[in-house]
Amino acid sequence: MFEFAEPLHRLIEELHRIPGIGAKTAQRIAFHILGLPAEDGDRLAEAIRDAKRSVFYCSSCNNITHVDPCSICTDPSRSDDVLCVVEEPFNIASIEKTGVFHGRYYVLLGAFAPLKGIGPDELRVDRLVERVKAGRFREIILATNPTVEGEATALFLVRFLKDSGAKLTRLAMGLPVGSDLDFADQVTIKKSLEGRTELKD
Repeated sequence: MFEFAEPLHRLIEELHRIPGIGAKTAQRIAFHILGLPAEDGDRLAEAIRDAKRSVFYCSSCNNITHVDPCSICTDPSRSDDVLCVVEEPFNIASIEKTGVFHGRYYVLLGAFAPLKGIGPDELRVDRLVERVKAGRFREIILATNPTVEGEATALFLVRFLKDSGAKLTRLAMGLPVGSDLDFADQVTIKKSLEGRTELKD
């Protein structure tokens, strides 16, 4: 049975571990990397090393950043009365591309999934509650993904936030159920933001 050279095999295996990268795609990327001039390969490797060394979670919102607090948290032009709660840092980019949201964010770094061992502690719910208490938010948008886990997370958070005094809203279901926010197009996300609905316990 044919096998790639060990270093190439290892590279393909590591690329295949990236979410969304299948075996064939990992193989194509590996061969592309091998075909790069040495300086381009070094530049790619250094970019990965630099990102791993320099990037961390914002102490205020859990967004990925290289300065603390992050640029969104320190932007004086953003509204302090609306907080958007998302599952992952890359969800922020999806919402920002619409150009219609100008408030603050909080990243849960996951979704509520008790069977997978993800509960209040893993989602840092206590930090979210502290952030809400310390702020003056009139609205909290629960922008979790339209999946079973995302819906459970939104309903779960309502219990912790219902006494905050802020209106709790959910993105409208213009987003397809069962998909990730990151894969939705800008128009769909924009319509979902504009059509968000209030959540009640």
